[in-house]
Amino acid sequence: MAYQLAKPLLFMMEAERAHHAAFKGLGLLNSMGFLRSLTPTVPNNPVTVMGIEFANPVGLAAGLDKNGDYIDVLAELGFGFLEIGTVTPRPQPGNPKPRLFRLPEARGIINRMGFNNGGVDNLLENVANAQYRGVLGINIGKNADTPIEKAAEDYLIGLRKVYAAASYVTVNISSPNTKNLRQLQQGDELGDLLKQLKSEQEKLAEQHGRYVPVAVKIAPDLDSNQIQEIGRLLIENRIDGVIATNTTLSRTGVENLHHGQETGGLSGEPVRAKSTSVIRELAQVLDGALPIIGVGGIMSGEDAVEKIRAGAALVQVYSGLIYEGPHLVSDCADAIAALHANR
Repeated sequence: MAYQLAKPLLFMMEAERAHHAAFKGLGLLNSMGFLRSLTPTVPNNPVTVMGIEFANPVGLAAGLDKNGDYIDVLAELGFGFLEIGTVTPRPQPGNPKPRLFRLPEARGIINRMGFNNGGVDNLLENVANAQYRGVLGINIGKNADTPIEKAAEDYLIGLRKVYAAASYVTVNISSPNTKNLRQLQQGDELGDLLKQLKSEQEKLAEQHGRYVPVAVKIAPDLDSNQIQEIGRLLIENRIDGVIATNTTLSRTGVENLHHGQETGGLSGEPVRAKSTSVIRELAQVLDGALPIIGVGGIMSGEDAVEKIRAGAALVQVYSGLIYEGPHLVSDCADAIAALHANR
């Protein structure tokens, strides 16, 4: 209810400014001890995925809290897990503003943020200062000025740096806002990257005496051959999980809307069907070899259930929070719990 009162004011602001204003407001409410009482209670519905026990299967997708600035605030919203980032080895400003656009008629968002973040060391300091002790995923990427042929070096730096602080690590090779990044989803390049990451993960597990799962985040703009090849390589390299999907480059259904032709990745309701289709096809390819985390266009509990039915073990939300507010977390958790109870 509180969010629905604030939403019209936030939607009057430029999108990126509203993002920061919303977090400041949530932070203030949290510091005063009011935030928890204003958000629906999410009952425990534990599920074990990638060897990790999640309090419930609804998580925060990467991108909302790139630097881990608001971990303790987000923890009050009832998520079963949080994923922060994408973080790069070195700080970078991202793309020029404006770079974030709402499409309210379609309940969509276009962003071309470009991995704007304060660098991995800044993120790790924020994680260390947070009180949150739940499941924390850290999403890693490459710096924009790192040549694509040297991308693996950045991912290895990121993996080494965040390993001790993360419950799991996500390798983001699917953002459309870093030049040529999606090229890393292609056969030989993906196979080489995964091989290096798996080797490093095994070394780090021995070094730290703790195994931290690695997941890979893929795009929705993949054809059947690409999905089959990615699935094969994920299995072959013993990757622990896959997040499907990132934002889409498609503008189908929004091309005539205000901001509909802005460059960047489109998220929210317009990507829901594409994401679910990839999940369904990927689940057939993987055949249970590794779990899928479903994300893309979840705006209701029914949408979350759709992802689970398609083959996802967990779900994540982001754009839905902007349009529906924090109650979306409990709506999704309740709907998934009901689905499991009736199976």
